[in-house]
Amino acid sequence: MTAGAGRRMADAEREALREGLRALGFDEVRFAAAEAEAGAGLRAWLADGLHGDMAWMERTAEKRASADLVLPGVRSVILLGVNYWRDEWRAKGDEGRPLWARYAQYEDYHDTMKPGLEAAGRVLEEMAGITAADYRYYVDTGPVLERGWAARSGLGFRGKNAMLISKKHGNWLFLASILTRVDIAPDEPLRKKPAADGAEPAGLLCGKCTRCLDACPTNAFPAPGVVDARRCISYQTIENRGIIPRELRAGIGTHVYGCDICLEVCPWNRFAQAGRQLLLAARPDLAGLTLQELLELTPARFAEVFRRTAIKRLKLTGLLRNACVVAGNAGDASHLPALRKLAVHESAVVRAHAVWAVRKIAGAGAAELLGAARVGETDATVLAEHAALT
Repeated sequence: MTAGAGRRMADAEREALREGLRALGFDEVRFAAAEAEAGAGLRAWLADGLHGDMAWMERTAEKRASADLVLPGVRSVILLGVNYWRDEWRAKGDEGRPLWARYAQYEDYHDTMKPGLEAAGRVLEEMAGITAADYRYYVDTGPVLERGWAARSGLGFRGKNAMLISKKHGNWLFLASILTRVDIAPDEPLRKKPAADGAEPAGLLCGKCTRCLDACPTNAFPAPGVVDARRCISYQTIENRGIIPRELRAGIGTHVYGCDICLEVCPWNRFAQAGRQLLLAARPDLAGLTLQELLELTPARFAEVFRRTAIKRLKLTGLLRNACVVAGNAGDASHLPALRKLAVHESAVVRAHAVWAVRKIAGAGAAELLGAARVGETDATVLAEHAALT
């Protein structure tokens, strides 16, 4: 441990650090004390099985609850926010096109924000007299409860949609964190008098508003601030790599990757302004892709279009699966030729959802259209979709 680790940073130094980090492109810089244990809500959520197949959440639960397990001797957490709102999103888009989560309409923020975090580490080393061994940084991939720490730092509050809501930026912040052994005076939370258990209830500044809960088409909120990932459109279209439950497919609507419904209906968004985007690289072309283009994607075309984006981790089979669901919900018969081709795709997951989509569009005529695809099919999940035709 270096000499600077554990030293209390003077207020003037703290504010100079804040300005130095803002200059790197971070729109919000807040500080929280790291001594508090923060995992009660997470443990209850995991115990109820609301995380679905995200086993990595279970494996890292103890570290998420105690920052000292991630960085022994940690004293402070630096919370960094990058505003990704774009003003053109206020205009109503083309409802005939597939919908992408807004965060995905950039190059992968994990990659583009990393240089900013590396630079932030150098600033911290210089100002506090520490080395790289005295801090760890993450862009929402490490075992850190960023939203909880962000709420403790006053960066925002946990909404009934379980998202961090900023009074200044609404729901549109990418979060990053730096755990450090430097002792930095914490910023005050929005609620000056903390709750008895140190955790704020969901909806601190929501009042009686329940727009986010009411708007969810798959009923993914069993309680305010609690998301059942198994029913969430974002989980089903991104984290779930297998079969999307049949009863949820209609609720997915035209969402081909992720979902912003519970974010975009929030009244706090009226204060959102376009961010500086110094650490982001916009990909507005993605919103212009047609459903037909997605249904006809080849491996080469997928790699070309989605390289450097977060969507690439879904892989081609996942995107084709989602496109089939969107096509089935759209009900446009012009997509039937592409769907019939996908009904014999090498991936059973794609085949199953293509069969479902044909049935949704063609109704009683689906069995005839899929007769050739049914011949020789051996996968149980695909056969179940064929059986549903009758």
